Amino acid sequence: MKEIMCLLIFSIISCGRKPVARTTYFPKQIETMTVAVNKQNVWIFLLAGQSNMAGRGIVEPRDTVPDKRILSINKKGELIIAKEPLHWYEPTLTGLDCGYSFGKTIIKNVPAEVSVLIIPAAIGGSSISQWIGDSLYRDVKLYSNFLSKVEIAKQFGEIKGILWHQGESDANEKDIPYYQERLRVLFAKFRSAAGNNNLPVLMGELGSFSKNKQQFSLINNAIHDYSSGDKNTAVISTSDLKDKGDSLHFNSKSQRTMGERFARAYLEKFR
Repeated sequence: MKEIMCLLIFSIISCGRKPVARTTYFPKQIETMTVAVNKQNVWIFLLAGQSNMAGRGIVEPRDTVPDKRILSINKKGELIIAKEPLHWYEPTLTGLDCGYSFGKTIIKNVPAEVSVLIIPAAIGGSSISQWIGDSLYRDVKLYSNFLSKVEIAKQFGEIKGILWHQGESDANEKDIPYYQERLRVLFAKFRSAAGNNNLPVLMGELGSFSKNKQQFSLINNAIHDYSSGDKNTAVISTSDLKDKGDSLHFNSKSQRTMGERFARAYLEKFR
């Protein structure tokens, strides 16, 4: 009887607990770098794609613990100590992305003098054809914005790779047949902008939790088919990861796992 009463009390408390608001643990202070960095020791990665790269997870305290070897930029293009959320383009939507987790995993496996600079360039809801065509989407010209971030990157170090997660907006009968070719076109543009035709591009599968399972699966097939013909790409699996309850966006735990998997894929294939 005592155990039943305890369970009942716990259930009442749990039911009355308010969910964590999206911005509850957003950092109150961001530290701008006040000393020059050694460009030879700064590895730079750009985040591109749509909402699951921009991040929709809940930021928790662990995501804002600073490490001076993990850097990002602010809206002004200034170098800062990275804290989630890294993206700022969609202030009413942005949450936890995979970038900080990626950086944490990288710095554990490279020389101590190396810093990682994560540059955000993902815009939720954007299609791959909009990226190729430099469309204005949610007040951002997609490819022009990417180009501007590449130019900022070159000031601080060496661009080592691009993390790409996108395809939800292309998961339809009209666009699926062209997705693989559009990846080829866009990645050629990315590499040209970076000045490296062999620049690694790391791609993530779409989530397996979608209500649009057949079309998402076809996009994932196109991603893998493209990667099989491009030795400078790698694909991370997301089939075991969970959504945040909307059957579309990865939750916080899954975002951190994605960051770790992107990092391991880079270290294993391209380091």
